Amino acid sequence: MREDVPDLVTLRILHAIADTGTFRRAATEVGMSQQAVSSRIHAAEAALGYSLVNRTRNGSTLTAQGQLIAEWSSEYLAAAHQLALSVQTLRPKASDVLTVAASQTISEEFIPGWISAFRHRSGGDAQLRLTSGNSDFVIEQVRDGTALVGLIETPEIPADLASATIRIDELVIVVAPTHPWARRKGVVTVAELAGEALITRETGSGTRRTLELALAETQPRLVLHEPAAVLATTSAIRGAVASGIGPAVLSTTTVQDDITRGTLRHVPVEGLTLSRPFTALWRTGTLLPAAAEVFFTVLRE
Repeated sequence: MREDVPDLVTLRILHAIADTGTFRRAATEVGMSQQAVSSRIHAAEAALGYSLVNRTRNGSTLTAQGQLIAEWSSEYLAAAHQLALSVQTLRPKASDVLTVAASQTISEEFIPGWISAFRHRSGGDAQLRLTSGNSDFVIEQVRDGTALVGLIETPEIPADLASATIRIDELVIVVAPTHPWARRKGVVTVAELAGEALITRETGSGTRRTLELALAETQPRLVLHEPAAVLATTSAIRGAVASGIGPAVLSTTTVQDDITRGTLRHVPVEGLTLSRPFTALWRTGTLLPAAAEVFFTVLRE
């Protein structure tokens, strides 16, 4: 058997018309346009087969049937309101949402697993909201308060922020199997690396800055050749290297599978060791919530 019962929104409109006496004011009360309110009432009247509202130039009143429906639905609306309030209590509070900004390599390779572990450890009581960019972007996100915690991969740690080292990340030089360096029996020199057009991230990325500082420490007068390409993501760089555009310096974690499959080759460079810290940042003096402590525990595992 079909039951033509007005929906919750229509019932709220009916009560608003009874309270205000006009469609216009009822529309304001329920947060809808006057046309939408009128359409709702017309649709309900068509479905029920009788009028709910008397419309006059001086205003609108409920018909006898409309008054009965409004009366019968009062407890239903009150219960629906209570349900809505109860559902809202399940939403995470602002203090239960941990805002994190992470640099690109960390976002691509580590964050998915960390989020899963964080949710498990927090029992679902906290959520993590993530933004991603290069290390310079992350630092500014923490400085201006947009992110509570920042995760960077540059070796240059800003002195104005509190910090903690998460882990040390090793970097390697990789080339396509068809690149001349892949067939070389001896190692590549630092000067050769600096003179090669590399595929790099943009200025401000931790990977690029690590290479620049390592070269400056090894041979201060060396200047990096203009890049063959500047790409925004690790996955794009990996693809460009595999296609033979040029070598790149990438985190061992991001290219280990490619090296195992043979789509990329690891090329050692004489006298050059590339590593950088993964560092967590937050504003000095900030009292971190319990969710942040749980997250830091996950990062160090």
